[in-house]
Amino acid sequence: MTVVLDGKSLRIEDVVSVARDGEEVEIHPDSVIKIKKCREMLERKIEAKEVMYGVNTGIGDLSEIILDEDQIKDFQRFLIYNHAAGIGDPAPIEYVRGAMVARANVHAHGMSACRPEITQTLIDMLNKGVTPYVCQKGSVGACGDLAPMAQIALLLLGEGQAYYQGELLDGKEAMDRAGIQVPGLHARDGLATINGSNMLTAMSAIFLYDADNWLKQAEIAAAMSLEALKANMRPYDPRLLEVRGYEGAVRSARAISKLIAEGDLANGRLDVKVQDAYSMRSTPQVIGAAHDALAFARSQVEIELNGVGDNPVFFPDEDMQLTGANFQGSPVSLPMDMAGAAITMVSVLSERRMNRLNNAALSEGLPPFLTKGAGMFSGMMLSQYTADMQIVEQRLLSAPASVQSIPAAADQEDFVSMGMNTAIKNIQILDNAYGILGIEFMAAAQALDFRDYAFGRGVSKAKEVIRRHVDFLDEDRPLYPDHTTMKELVRSCEILHEVEREIGDLS
Repeated sequence: MTVVLDGKSLRIEDVVSVARDGEEVEIHPDSVIKIKKCREMLERKIEAKEVMYGVNTGIGDLSEIILDEDQIKDFQRFLIYNHAAGIGDPAPIEYVRGAMVARANVHAHGMSACRPEITQTLIDMLNKGVTPYVCQKGSVGACGDLAPMAQIALLLLGEGQAYYQGELLDGKEAMDRAGIQVPGLHARDGLATINGSNMLTAMSAIFLYDADNWLKQAEIAAAMSLEALKANMRPYDPRLLEVRGYEGAVRSARAISKLIAEGDLANGRLDVKVQDAYSMRSTPQVIGAAHDALAFARSQVEIELNGVGDNPVFFPDEDMQLTGANFQGSPVSLPMDMAGAAITMVSVLSERRMNRLNNAALSEGLPPFLTKGAGMFSGMMLSQYTADMQIVEQRLLSAPASVQSIPAAADQEDFVSMGMNTAIKNIQILDNAYGILGIEFMAAAQALDFRDYAFGRGVSKAKEVIRRHVDFLDEDRPLYPDHTTMKELVRSCEILHEVEREIGDLS
């Protein structure tokens, strides 16, 4: 279904469908009217020689310099040249496409004063598969994501580079092959394209979508480990979680109980301890806290996706423009720092359960390191090392970027959000999380193969999927192929999708 941009209803799922799945985009007719009305106001003000930041003035610390009429014509082009100052490897295509749809949705408010051709060109690029080559690093997350967004804006000049039909081409050639007319940049057009935190917001939206699916899989892995460890499931009674009141904890306990339903553990046929270790009985509180953190981050990201992140902001009905800091990335970077830390926290919990599966003193009768031939074989001993290494990397990456401001632009921009650092490190945290959880899945499946009682329907389905990809560890073999296979299996969400088809939604 086509995603219609109106400035107020863009959801995280819409960003993913456009950025990752190639869903088509169009702008709402009412938004086209608003964009035209705002542009007409700007042109009247230019004609009247009203001083407007970034239109007939310099920018940043140079904002007090007034440009003459000839300079106004060339300023937007030089602005984009100067700001296309990123470095290093290109951002994945889905991040760039996400930033483009987010920016077009800002324009849909009709408060950015760009020409409608600018917004439509961004939409045409999305629909026809022209994606600018954008260096991922370079933004400090205030005056928006200037460096990456400027590389997008180069295409509006027929410059830069872009991917089209699997090739990296000169920007003009990509636009010509796709049949897209280059609009050029007139007064205000360049700044209206770059002056918002759209790249870090798009990356955060994609991260939150994937992290939610990862948390559901963390609950599946937890359920498998809990069944293998013969956990006391009374701590998962919904009445216990409801009296404390955290929505995420209630949700998590409900999901895990659903996964073990119809098995011997859920039906009280196994002897269990009076009280288990924290890594077994605190799972709803820990994963639940992560659910709640991601829910708050989602609310902030969706506000940003549908807000007017620009400077200045134009108010056509009042015939005025206001200069401020609506580009500042802190409202997104702060909750996203918390979201990344939440994934690390749940990864630590996953590793602790995997440790219990490996440790014969803690595993309720499972063989040491989940192998039949302990001594001759070491089983999954080294799998834990691999998980531990990834957790240490996650912990290093979980330090908040939102407090790491370094002043720039001769101290005119003396507090910045560093939100791009947050977005980049969160992607790395999640990449490690796929590997850590994959190892718990593998260990839990191995452990369940040593048990001779009935498991819950959801747990049984998850184990069935895992066994299609990784065999039982009968004797030692090189494990790096299995670890990598499990990591990609978690990333693919195949386990999640098959389990939800079997027992219903886990949300």
